[in-house]
Amino acid sequence: ALASLGYEKTCVLFNCGALASQIAAEQNLDNDEGLKAAAKHYQFASGAFQHIKDTVLSALNREPTVDISPDTVGTLSLIMLAQAQEVFFLKATRDKMKDGIIAKLANQAADYYGDAYKQCQYKDTLPKEVFPVLAAKHCIMQANAEYHQSILAKQQKKFGEEIGRLQHAADLVKTVASRYDEYINVKDLVDKINRALTAAKKDNDFIYHDRVPDLKDLESIGKASLVKSTPVVVPLSQKFTDLFEKMVPLQVQQSVSVYNQRKADLVNRVIAQMREATNLANGVLASLNLPAAIEDVSGDTVPQSILNKSKSVIEQGGIQTVDQLIKDLPELLQRNKEILDESLRLLDEEETTDNDLRTKFKERWQRTPSNELYKPLRAEGANYHNILNKAVQADGQVKERYQSHRDTIALLCKPESELNAAIPSANPAKTLQGSEVVNVLRTLLANLDEVKKEREQLENDLKSVNFDMTSKFLTALAQDGAINEEAISVSELDRIYGSYTQKVQESLKKQEELLKNIQNAHQEFSKMKQSNNESNLREEVLKNLAVANDNFVELVANLKEGTKVWLKFQNKCSDIVFARKTERDELLKDLQQSIAREPSAPSIPLPTYQTTSAGGTKPATSSTPTPAPRTMVGTKPQPPARPPPPVISAASSSSSASAPSGTAAAPAAAPAPAPAPTPGASAPAASTAPSQAQGPPYPTYPGYPGYCQMPMPMGYNPYMYGQYNLPYAPSPVYQNPGQAPYPAPQQPGYLFPQQPYYPQQ
Repeated sequence: ALASLGYEKTCVLFNCGALASQIAAEQNLDNDEGLKAAAKHYQFASGAFQHIKDTVLSALNREPTVDISPDTVGTLSLIMLAQAQEVFFLKATRDKMKDGIIAKLANQAADYYGDAYKQCQYKDTLPKEVFPVLAAKHCIMQANAEYHQSILAKQQKKFGEEIGRLQHAADLVKTVASRYDEYINVKDLVDKINRALTAAKKDNDFIYHDRVPDLKDLESIGKASLVKSTPVVVPLSQKFTDLFEKMVPLQVQQSVSVYNQRKADLVNRVIAQMREATNLANGVLASLNLPAAIEDVSGDTVPQSILNKSKSVIEQGGIQTVDQLIKDLPELLQRNKEILDESLRLLDEEETTDNDLRTKFKERWQRTPSNELYKPLRAEGANYHNILNKAVQADGQVKERYQSHRDTIALLCKPESELNAAIPSANPAKTLQGSEVVNVLRTLLANLDEVKKEREQLENDLKSVNFDMTSKFLTALAQDGAINEEAISVSELDRIYGSYTQKVQESLKKQEELLKNIQNAHQEFSKMKQSNNESNLREEVLKNLAVANDNFVELVANLKEGTKVWLKFQNKCSDIVFARKTERDELLKDLQQSIAREPSAPSIPLPTYQTTSAGGTKPATSSTPTPAPRTMVGTKPQPPARPPPPVISAASSSSSASAPSGTAAAPAAAPAPAPAPTPGASAPAASTAPSQAQGPPYPTYPGYPGYCQMPMPMGYNPYMYGQYNLPYAPSPVYQNPGQAPYPAPQQPGYLFPQQPYYPQQ
């Protein structure tokens, strides 16, 4: 019932401390790992409760509940510290440390338990079972301290002090065994202390005869605290992820989206330049049959560069990979087209709904129009649409290109022996071995390979750069009240990617110079090379193999790029549409509630039977009765006043008095109301009695049922003066069995008016 974020955070931290204490209690204290984990979690729990004690009053600004009150959490923090100290006592005992140190650790743990017991002794904040456990733990740790201190006294030959401390320890554990045995079992500790006390007394009685000092004369045991409350440091978990990190104002969100589009365009443009330059270099080298030409000076073995290309093609799956990718391409393109169409359809439907509601509610519909919000997504969708169209158009070209190189790619997939047999041999060009031209070409080709490797690293670096512009846009919005997205984005992109674009331009320029030098050196190499048919045929085959490798690499890369499924774009569209629908439903609910609260009910005129003319006579009525008006819920309706009794003439009195008793039964159904008086007739009101009194209809409203005509019980009449002066005889329905009807006295009296019955409207 308390709407406070500070209260919620306090409760969560309390649960963290409680869970840490449970984890510590479940540890196995028979090994070092369990002891360390228990001590760590107990100290964390103590820190959590201590943090609540220090901050709960300021977090709530009101009196906290009992469970998180400073007294309660302060006691819990002390209990956690006491348990952590006890864990260190167990660790020291297990490691057989010096008895003096163990005694100090136990004495400190006893103090922690004692302080915790004192804090909650006279309060009902903790369960009653906690008090005896705290008291028992205090006695047990004090007994352990006295026991280990007695061992130290024995080592120092203070036998009287040894007996005194053992007697005190025996008294302590005896108290625990007698009072708190149902909570903690101390039988082993009792036996150990009693054995030591019996042996010490026996030795002292027969050998040492040392005086046993009183308890108050014993030196106090020192204390050693090895624990402290772990401070609460946010975040508590190393795996913490801020769920609200991406919740930013709409302007910032739109600016970040546009910035991401600018960044993607820049990165794609730079990467496209590098790939185009690499393809150009590969094409030039393939046309010159490099580096195979300078490696093939022997003329009868497969050049190492061709073997490397063959190994790379085989590792990537060879022609089977390309065949499968080409086979899957149409289906995946169709799948991407369906995803794109579905994503855009979601945007269109939500935008149409938003426009309809904006037209209906006009200025009341206060939220960002969908057409403005979806601009970045529609631009991204248009980009995907262009990619799809290009892929469909290039499908035929890809297949034609693959078919032209398929046989050569298949040759690259063969083993080295078959590959060597397929390449024509030539006479060794012995004059070229060790020549300066070959060495120059090798150096230039090595430099070109280095440029390609640097370019690949540059491409990876460009893709991995990630900079969050949210903080920049938030700062700009806070300072200026608006965001100049273009200026901020351009400056940041220049700052982040400026060095990369400069390196790319340097790489392109360096490649251009290297290719020029390679072409010049290759011309000299061609002049020096022995010219014969076998040599030319072999060089042509090697050149085709190099071209086939380049085409294979490019085909695989393009096909894999084209077969990517665009689920990420679909998820973005569905997420934003779902968020907009939720926002729309909430806004519609608020609008409906605000419209319902507006006053719009008109005032209801009085019914005709409650209005009279100036002369006191009722206006003319129609032949049908006037129905009762509906009463608005929430207003308490008032029933109409009963009309005065009608004046009965002598004629009617005699007529009614002479009626036979058999006809004076209970009233039948309500007669039709009297016809309206003829206009212009001025008969006096008291001349003739109406056949039926014209009372108002019974009102209908909640809690007041409509009039239900029932025969009047005998002896009930609001107009009677006595029990037996009724104008009508009682109904035979209500007389007792075997009793004759009462005679009807024929004396004038007030007629009981029969009210007309109107059904509820």
